[in-house]
Amino acid sequence: MKFINTDKAPAAIGPYSQGIVLDNIVFTSGQIAINPESGNIEGTTIEEQTEQVMKNLKAILEEAGTDMTKAVKTTCFLADMNDFAKFNEIYGRYFTTKPARSCVAVKTLPKNVLCEVEVIASR
Repeated sequence: MKFINTDKAPAAIGPYSQGIVLDNIVFTSGQIAINPESGNIEGTTIEEQTEQVMKNLKAILEEAGTDMTKAVKTTCFLADMNDFAKFNEIYGRYFTTKPARSCVAVKTLPKNVLCEVEVIASR
């Protein structure tokens, strides 16, 4: 196993890694809308927060030697399913190859953000 660590994505705020490479598969930890430069939540709308989440995932995948076109599965968590269409619009700009996906509404996310996304990708 290889542990992924990049300063272009938020540092882990708990006992976990940004991502792990196992053979030719990359597993990212769930990413929320933390700006890695400031450490603050980026944006107040679902669109703004989703955009930051995608930037964080992109950085982790690139550090692992892959990119978003190689995503095979994502899991998406929304604080409010009413945000689904707006979330999907931003998500679709980044995941153009249409990986398999689960998307669920949850009661609360870390730091009370509006969305969190994790990815499994090939290298």
